[in-house]
Amino acid sequence: MTAPNVTFTDERLANGLRLIVSEDHLAPVVAVNIWYNVGSKHEVPGKTGFAHLFEHVMFQGSRHVGKAEHIALVQAAGGTVNGTTWLDRTNYFETMPSHQLELALWLEADRMGTLLDALSQENLDNQRDVVKNEKRSSYDNRPYGAWFHKIQEHVFPESHPYHHPTIGSMDDLDAASLEDVSEFFRTYYVPNNAVLSVVGDVDPAQARRWVERLFGEIPARPVVPGPDGTALEPTIGGETREVVEDRVPLPRLYFGFRTPRFGDARFDALEVASQILAGGKGSRLYRRLVREERIAQDVAFFTLGLKDGGSIAAGQTTVRPGVDTAVLETAYEEELDRLGREPVTDDELARARALIETYELEALQRVDERADRLSMYATLLDDPGMINRQLGRYLAVTAEDIRAAAADFLGPDNRAVVTYVPAAQAGGGSHDEESAA
Repeated sequence: MTAPNVTFTDERLANGLRLIVSEDHLAPVVAVNIWYNVGSKHEVPGKTGFAHLFEHVMFQGSRHVGKAEHIALVQAAGGTVNGTTWLDRTNYFETMPSHQLELALWLEADRMGTLLDALSQENLDNQRDVVKNEKRSSYDNRPYGAWFHKIQEHVFPESHPYHHPTIGSMDDLDAASLEDVSEFFRTYYVPNNAVLSVVGDVDPAQARRWVERLFGEIPARPVVPGPDGTALEPTIGGETREVVEDRVPLPRLYFGFRTPRFGDARFDALEVASQILAGGKGSRLYRRLVREERIAQDVAFFTLGLKDGGSIAAGQTTVRPGVDTAVLETAYEEELDRLGREPVTDDELARARALIETYELEALQRVDERADRLSMYATLLDDPGMINRQLGRYLAVTAEDIRAAAADFLGPDNRAVVTYVPAAQAGGGSHDEESAA
């Protein structure tokens, strides 16, 4: 399979909106994807959870669109719509029949320009309750639900904007006023803080005319503040540990490591390493821990690329009944240590490259994925052309690159270990935490 070359135009409107258009007439569909350069890292103490709250509020209407009408209009036109929030960004996206492109652009422009016309105390209170219920169901009351939040807290110091979870805290959500959230919108939901990608069965000239007409009059904000305190040491500087007593069926180990930022070649090497460690049943961790020694129920290892200061590599494994948790932890960590001492084999590297290549090529067949990646590379790296180079970067990673990155970033001097245990095994109390950095 040959990697596609994604052709696109990249320009800015007078108000700073970055517009990327990629034409593809293979199917009569078009993807609209807008990334706002605002995530939970832009929040300040006492006002966390605002970025994610806005993911919900943005579907509650604007000057010309009624409450929940955005979704209804897209679905009635035969399209799909959603939004997501993360530490670095918030994005919104529609995939539409191509003759409905103008509708999708109009909907996005209306809420960028006039959402505050429809934001009321009632809407805020309603969506605040929705988010609080999501926090309860997805994190607080779900077995192992808070694992990533705990890894964040260990990998990034309290002073760093990646330390707190995207969902925010109950207290901060309760305290959020209408003026607080309105100011957050006025600060970050502006055209010069956004990338709009349009990909698919589109006439680029027509798309540009529509975007200019619909978005061009929305005023820019002179200065969009960035996050504070993003500088970090390359590694944690020690090992931190936490034992969590919870209502879980089996003990489970989570590992977290501070890694280089997204776009760094060493991060690429760790992404390839994650396939060697846990990419399917042929991976090192699965073969040893699940199939051969039968001490684990499952294994995982993956990377999460971030923009400011560093990223995260994380792993997990669930203890098989009757197995000592310490035995499983030792075996898992031995495999990480081996990766940093010995170059991987040619066969392992070829297998990892094949897995990555298959995933990347399948993703790039979809207009929605191409639109998302163009917006992502533009927002995080100021380089949408990375969409055509990233696969080559992965395939160029060598065995020595993997060994060196594993040695530098997957060792005990840069490791957080969070162990979940069933309540009966913890000997009472809420949880026991031990930290040594």
